[in-house]
Amino acid sequence: MEKEPPIQLSLEQQFNLRAFEEHIKGITLEQAQILLSDLHRQLLVREAYFKHFIRQSLLGEPSPEID
Repeated sequence: MEKEPPIQLSLEQQFNLRAFEEHIKGITLEQAQILLSDLHRQLLVREAYFKHFIRQSLLGEPSPEID
């Protein structure tokens, strides 16, 4: 199986990543744990949205309320 080339970040994304890296340099362990938990939740919500939109697109399922 051929490897796909890595996805490159846009310049804006690279800038945002660098700004985030600078921001987190001065946070405490507790703040880092809270931030990591929040980011993980956001990834799970994003995954739920993607799954919903794929199902809706492929199967024509109606849109449920997503919190």
